[in-house]
Amino acid sequence: MATDPETPTDILWLIAREHPELRRWLAANPAASPALLETVSQLGGPGVKRSLEILLEDS
Repeated sequence: MATDPETPTDILWLIAREHPELRRWLAANPAASPALLETVSQLGGPGVKRSLEILLEDS
């Protein structure tokens, strides 16, 4: 769900807030908004920093 662009925005935000082990996967979701990614960056979690680095390298 975290990487599926069809996942509703409210579910993506729920993942960001309550599931730190899944946050890294939100960076791979093309539907993730900049605000969501900023929140994920601030909250952190396992693998989040590296996932965001990879996202920014590809931009």
